Amino acid sequence: MSWLGAILIVTACTWTGFEIAKKLTARPRQLRQLKVALQSFEAEIMYGMNPLPVVSEKISEQLPVPVSYLFMYFADYLKKGERDAEQAWLKSLDATWPYTALGPQEREVLRQFGTTLGKHEKMQQQKHIRLAMIHLEKEENEAKDKQARYEKMAKTLGFLTGLLLIILFI
Repeated sequence: MSWLGAILIVTACTWTGFEIAKKLTARPRQLRQLKVALQSFEAEIMYGMNPLPVVSEKISEQLPVPVSYLFMYFADYLKKGERDAEQAWLKSLDATWPYTALGPQEREVLRQFGTTLGKHEKMQQQKHIRLAMIHLEKEENEAKDKQARYEKMAKTLGFLTGLLLIILFI
């Protein structure tokens, strides 16, 4: 029975290490997806004549989960009668944030981006979109560095923590 307990401890600790590593891997990917979404958003605003709910819904269909949820919820809030695009954006951020691997820096960038939605003419809105993309690019580079440094370490530490616990319990 003690071997079973030891195997369970090592498995649980190793799994925890792999979950941490998965978040480190998902963050740069989700940042890239957000940049692509903002590029599509920019193109739709500059060259399309569609309203924000239609644009957001179209973008959400092009993105994988969980980033697509942000734009899907944004479109839903606007369609359900939310008059203020900023409030709809903030509500969608709050609703989708727990499902992402993104950090507080990215949340602040997206929050600031949301404060500009629907309040400026096309050229000014384009500048705000590009500014958000620049900030997300910087965060993506930092996320890639962090992933390269800590991903393998998180996996290894999870396994080694399990072994340490077994040694301590023996």
